[in-house]
Amino acid sequence: MKFTRRAALACLTLSFTGLAALSPLVANAQGAYPNKPIRVIVPFAAGSTTDIIARAIADKMGQSMGQTLIIDNRGGASGTIGQQAVATAAPDGYTIMVHSSSHTVSPSTFAKLPFDTVGDFAGVTPISSTPNVLVMSPSKNIKTLQELLAAARAKPGSMNFASAGQGSATHLNAEKFKLAAKIDATNIPFKGSAEAVTEVISGRVDYYFSPIAPVIGQIRNGQLVPLAVGSPKRSSTLPQVPTTAEAGVPGSEFNFWIGMMAPAKTPRDIVNRLHDEVVKALNTPEVKERFATLGADAWTLSPEQFDTYIKDEIKSNAVLVKAAGLQPTQ
Repeated sequence: MKFTRRAALACLTLSFTGLAALSPLVANAQGAYPNKPIRVIVPFAAGSTTDIIARAIADKMGQSMGQTLIIDNRGGASGTIGQQAVATAAPDGYTIMVHSSSHTVSPSTFAKLPFDTVGDFAGVTPISSTPNVLVMSPSKNIKTLQELLAAARAKPGSMNFASAGQGSATHLNAEKFKLAAKIDATNIPFKGSAEAVTEVISGRVDYYFSPIAPVIGQIRNGQLVPLAVGSPKRSSTLPQVPTTAEAGVPGSEFNFWIGMMAPAKTPRDIVNRLHDEVVKALNTPEVKERFATLGADAWTLSPEQFDTYIKDEIKSNAVLVKAAGLQPTQ
């Protein structure tokens, strides 16, 4: 049987038509993202500000995306345990991370990391900028920042301060304050804010540059005294509390942020989808109200801008760590 040119073209047309009809079925079988729950690793303990922010965002993102975002707390080692879990996860959008400024500190405070802080992660967006507040127990009988400085200078080296781990944002905020104030105090690291707050309330630790969320209740009920916020501007949640610069220590400002990242090589369309969902969540009345109670300001950048910001902050934090004389953890 002769196979004419017209017949060949007809067969080719039928083949393309069949493929076109089949492609939606293939796409449907694979499933659009997301088609299963998403794990959100938080490298700090439950109850920390990073954890609270992550849960507020995850709830709204889950409603919008039609899938549950499951919070997986991996505290310890200043966040590096959680970071490693994300760095080694499959880059498919089903494992992401909500971390803090500590992400850009770890390259300077650890002699060796089991991951590349830049190369193993893809920035999605910052979520918030949240001030730290310097708190003390009322049993210390110190009511102002100047009284704290006077006590620290009267007995150099006698004071200590809590942090959520070596190299955490709470630690670096305190170190920057120490350098600017020219005082000597010892870092007492804990796994997270909950433990740190307990020790400060007890008076066993002198002070703590805490995120506002874990201590706002204790401030309001008188268990803790707020002396100053470490941010460049006052907190809308604690408007009566001055910044450390206003209270007499210029150059002590520290920007504590919380943001979302994914494993490197996560497809760009998934990264962009996550970015858009975070922005959408931040614009909901419920999240705005929640952030107001936390003293958090919503803050976003494009994925590309966030990647650049992270690279720049790694460099600036390296300068701070060196100036503070911190020795990298082996």
